[in-house]
Amino acid sequence: MSKQRLRFAVLGGGSWATAIVKMLCENLEQVTWYMRSSEAIAHILREGHNPNYLSSVEFDTSQLRLTDSIDEAVREADLLIFAVPSAFLVREMQKLTESLKGKILFSAIKGIVPETGKIVGEHLHETYDIPFDDIGVITGPCHAEEVALERLSYLTIACSDKSKARKVARALSSSYIKTKVTKDIIGTEYAAMLKNIYAIAAGIAHGLGYGDNFQSVLMSNAIREMKRYTKRLYNIDRNINHSAYLGDLLVTGYSTFSRNRMFGNMIGKGYTVKSAMMEMSMVAEGYYAVKSAYAIKEGFSKKVKTPIIDAVYKVLYEQKNAKKVFAGLADQMS
Repeated sequence: MSKQRLRFAVLGGGSWATAIVKMLCENLEQVTWYMRSSEAIAHILREGHNPNYLSSVEFDTSQLRLTDSIDEAVREADLLIFAVPSAFLVREMQKLTESLKGKILFSAIKGIVPETGKIVGEHLHETYDIPFDDIGVITGPCHAEEVALERLSYLTIACSDKSKARKVARALSSSYIKTKVTKDIIGTEYAAMLKNIYAIAAGIAHGLGYGDNFQSVLMSNAIREMKRYTKRLYNIDRNINHSAYLGDLLVTGYSTFSRNRMFGNMIGKGYTVKSAMMEMSMVAEGYYAVKSAYAIKEGFSKKVKTPIIDAVYKVLYEQKNAKKVFAGLADQMS
């Protein structure tokens, strides 16, 4: 293994956190891994795998520094990768008493922090006064389940300081993980948030009985909507057809591994939001994202056309009839 100067820690015990730890263990001699469940930690130390997520992934426990103390994880690392669901980020960070000053923070969270309505990078910057040069984003297209199977996958690593992005890219790269770096931290993070909303839309459409033809039109409209939205937020020269934008949208919109698509499919089949959430064992980030995305675009000084976001918002938050809303949405497609 190649030695790395930076000490890495992963915060989170779910499937994406487990996948990231697996990727890091391909290159690093030791990875600090924080998860709140002491029972899960004991199981990993005893059996060598996470009992709750991606249990097929076997770890060499000598590479892991497992802890249920977020303070210990922060203290022992130079670079922190956040991989907890966005809905739980504030709750987890309330346990922290160690300073984040001087730390490099990378978010692998594809969602909005509900308490602030901010993407994670903005939340960390404003809440903890972390310079944007020390904040980065890890995006796909990449599903944790395919990482577990060591199927060829792709990551985009974004940071305004490209040297830091390259260090994270090197730590995550392997024979089955290909990486690319970019400085478009805002665009990639918002795109990662928006694609979860569009995946819910794809799931609702599937649950309502729409076929592949409609799905293809929905996705082509979604990428154009994403382009308008991100351009209004942060207008730089970006290729929206790059894998960090279009690629991540497609895999989340079409894959059977997509929890957001699964959530939308249940809504389309007639589940209530509450019943769908209770049945799923994982958090659908898009549920929280659509409320924030809708509020943000309503605040734009110049309006931007977002019929898909509007439709998902009406179904999830205004309890509008999904069949009627999507019939109206279909009439707006081109």
